[in-house]
Amino acid sequence: MASKLRTCFMCWNLSGFNCVNHHNGRNRVVRVSFPASCEMRHRATFSSQHKRQQIKPSAEGGLRQNQDEEDDAAEVSLNNDDSVENLNDATAPLAININGAEQAEQLSGRQLEDLLGMIKNAEKNILLLNEARVRSLEDLEKILAEKEALQGEINVLETRLAETDAQIKVANQEKIHVELLEGQLEKLRNELAQKESTEGKYSELHDLQNGGLSDANPLSHNDSIHSLTEELNSLRAENASLKNTIESFKTQLSDTKNNDERLVALEKERSSLESALKDLESKLSISQDDVSKISTLTVEYKDLWDKVENLQSLLDKATKQADQAVIVLQQNQDLRRKVDKLEESLEEANIYKLSSDKLQKYSELMQQKLKLLEDRLQKTDEEINSYVQLYQQSVKEFQDTLDTLKEESKKGNLEEPVEDMPWEFWSQLLLLIDGWKLEKKISVDDASLLREKVWKRDRRIIDTYIACKKQSEQEAISAFLGLLSSATSPGLHVIHIAAEMAPVAKVGGLGDVVSGLGKALQKKGHLVEIVLPKYDCMQYDRVCDLRALDVLIDSYFDRQLYKNKIWVGTVEGLPVYFIEPHHPDKFFWRGEFYGERDDFRRFSFFSRAALEFLLRAGKKPDIIHCHDWQTAFIAPLYWEIFAPKKGLNSARICFTCHNFEYQGTAAASELESCGLESHRLNRKDRMQDNSSHDRVNSVKGGIVFSNIVTTVSPTYAQEVRTEEGGRGLHSTLSVHSKKLIGIINGIDTDAWNPATDAFLPVQYNATDLQGKAENKQALGRNLGLSSTDVRRPLVGCITRLVPQKGVHLIRHAIYLTLELGGQFVLLGSSPVPHIQKEFEGIANHFQNHDHIRLILKYDESLSHAIYAASDMFIIPSIFEPCGLTQMISMRYGAIPIVRKTGGLNDSVFDVDDDTIPSQFRNGFTFVNADEQGLNGALVRAFNLFNNNPEGWKQLVQKDMNIDFSWETSSAQYEELYLKSVARAKAAKGA
Repeated sequence: MASKLRTCFMCWNLSGFNCVNHHNGRNRVVRVSFPASCEMRHRATFSSQHKRQQIKPSAEGGLRQNQDEEDDAAEVSLNNDDSVENLNDATAPLAININGAEQAEQLSGRQLEDLLGMIKNAEKNILLLNEARVRSLEDLEKILAEKEALQGEINVLETRLAETDAQIKVANQEKIHVELLEGQLEKLRNELAQKESTEGKYSELHDLQNGGLSDANPLSHNDSIHSLTEELNSLRAENASLKNTIESFKTQLSDTKNNDERLVALEKERSSLESALKDLESKLSISQDDVSKISTLTVEYKDLWDKVENLQSLLDKATKQADQAVIVLQQNQDLRRKVDKLEESLEEANIYKLSSDKLQKYSELMQQKLKLLEDRLQKTDEEINSYVQLYQQSVKEFQDTLDTLKEESKKGNLEEPVEDMPWEFWSQLLLLIDGWKLEKKISVDDASLLREKVWKRDRRIIDTYIACKKQSEQEAISAFLGLLSSATSPGLHVIHIAAEMAPVAKVGGLGDVVSGLGKALQKKGHLVEIVLPKYDCMQYDRVCDLRALDVLIDSYFDRQLYKNKIWVGTVEGLPVYFIEPHHPDKFFWRGEFYGERDDFRRFSFFSRAALEFLLRAGKKPDIIHCHDWQTAFIAPLYWEIFAPKKGLNSARICFTCHNFEYQGTAAASELESCGLESHRLNRKDRMQDNSSHDRVNSVKGGIVFSNIVTTVSPTYAQEVRTEEGGRGLHSTLSVHSKKLIGIINGIDTDAWNPATDAFLPVQYNATDLQGKAENKQALGRNLGLSSTDVRRPLVGCITRLVPQKGVHLIRHAIYLTLELGGQFVLLGSSPVPHIQKEFEGIANHFQNHDHIRLILKYDESLSHAIYAASDMFIIPSIFEPCGLTQMISMRYGAIPIVRKTGGLNDSVFDVDDDTIPSQFRNGFTFVNADEQGLNGALVRAFNLFNNNPEGWKQLVQKDMNIDFSWETSSAQYEELYLKSVARAKAAKGA
């Protein structure tokens, strides 16, 4: 009866060993990870048992097995009790009992199949090793690429003698590292030699298999069986020792259990080093050549250094001699002065001696003259007293006449509006009246009539305010109510509801638009008010007379009412209301304006609270103007809730989107928080986002529900109707195209005026450009730039470093400016970490450069100085809805270099474009957002600056005289407002 054959063949790969146990014909695979030393021992064992397996290269340059591979058995992790059982099975000794023909048949059949399975597993592992080698070659290519980049840097550094020592140290360290790697290479070669011997055994065993089975001679067959028996007996002895070895492995495994991942990494690193070191051998000679070259440079450097030291010693000697000569010269000059003084004293003494008699006579004459002068002085005093009396009488008569004229003027002009009072005064009066109304100290109608008097700038309300300054609040209210009479409003009542306002809460151009447009409309005679969130990070010092009203306004949110505190103050003459929510999430006490995870909730809450405030204050505005996605909620809230259900229905809604890249999307259910019904609004024709049907889009809601839709330039209004420019809203804008218009922004010409700018060292204007040159020199001193060549052009750039602004072109402009012989100053930072890091690297590279400086932050005063100092301004935006930078730069005489997009296309016209009338050509433009386009525009600008100074001066003066104020833009908004209000009144009349 044939005895059961129990064997264990252990094969290895990069991640451990696969032990195959055969029990009554059933295979089970156990994967065990061992330390590298143990793995090498198993590989040595296999090399003494098996012959080499034939392998041939594949078409891709790798290795391919000759025989088809069989399916692997299922892998079982080694853990707990089952792992111990499997390990014991794997380490069981080979027990083969050979009894006659049955035993021989078993050896020639099953045992050979096991040997073939073992060989195939070894082939798989060899294939894995080859794949690892291929990956190592890929890593080597990356290393070579990095080496080439480093070599380029070394070539640059070799041109500077001051860094030669550093290069030598690096080369020496590299040489030492190569020597260490050579030692490791020798060890790896020994390991490869062992692997080759193992493969030889695999080949011999394969030959034995093929040859033994094909031999038809029984005797040779028996001999083969006998030799196999002897070999198996030796294997049994080796397995016995192997069992002991595995027992020691088990103890080591418990100690190194936590280091398996490290061992796998080390094995992979070994295989990569095996390939990398071969390449390093070939490059060692190159490195040695480099070292020899550097050694030559070292000798030259030492010679130059010796010469420099000799020159320095000579210079020191010459300096000492010069110092001594200067001391001697100073001593000679001091002696000369003393001699001169002595000579002068001698001459004076002689003169005094000769004229002493004359002086005595002169003294007597002077005494006589003094007496005459005293007599004249007495008479003069009497005359002056008479003149003073006459003057006092004249002043009294003039004062009486002036009082009479004032009374007559007061009577004659009582009904005329007062023009000489500042807007802050009228805004404070409006806020005072609104406070009385909200605190229920006056009625809604009385508050409306008093606001109209303020609106008309009635002289009587000024007199009443001044007279009541020292009276109690109740007496003041009574005096104001005594002024009431019927009156008609002289203009429109416009309320801006926004998330920003310059300068108290500014992030971008939105803040400038709210304050600039508001002031321009106010100057046209319209009543303008602003509603903002009360952020904790506002610039409170820019708010005049900030105070809290003694009233709390309820606002609906998340199915309950929350209190809101109302603060009032004036900002640059405009009345502003600040809403402070008493919500547990502290919506506007985050230290940031935007960028919070719950921005959709924050600003939907604010929009609802702002409308609640207007309702509670009894305001009846003609226009409610909301801005960007943060307050686009105003439009659907107004027409869905406040107009039909609460009676706030006097206004037309104007919505301005300053940048369609930011649209404010959220899950449709989020609308429910502020009281809007998601099932009514999450529709394609309302607020449903065009790219996601389960989300809503606040900008889309602003477009659909507003009466007027504007964006910030005519070109941008056309661009947003395209798929790319509209960011998914182009179809919605096409449907509502009749109410969409583009109005280019203006700038605050009071704040941005080089003739009065307090931030500048020297003020200047278009007729006197000397101040601009002085500002350029002052900025150079402040930033540490070279000022040896005053004609070297300075290129400025002030921007947020985001992809929209063309950061790759800004980076290119820095290096191109340097090549063209100019200077470059950048002011700005990036919210994108990798962009900020990249420009920090550029800033560090040029931190001590004579002509390049990067300041990666925002500084208000420095921005004014850069505008004033720059000769050119680079604005290579990928897209730009409007842009204020190009207008400000022209205001300060810096010629803009821009890409033709959005508002840049509407405000900058190329000096070389013959299709544009010459009086409108004011800068340099390019079309394609690539380096070639920028090169053409910047090179043309440098050529004009360097080759035609007079033409450049005329261009500067032309740009400084262009009117970029809000006058024209506000007139367009005024026309839109009036037409919309007129249509509303006509509709009501019909």
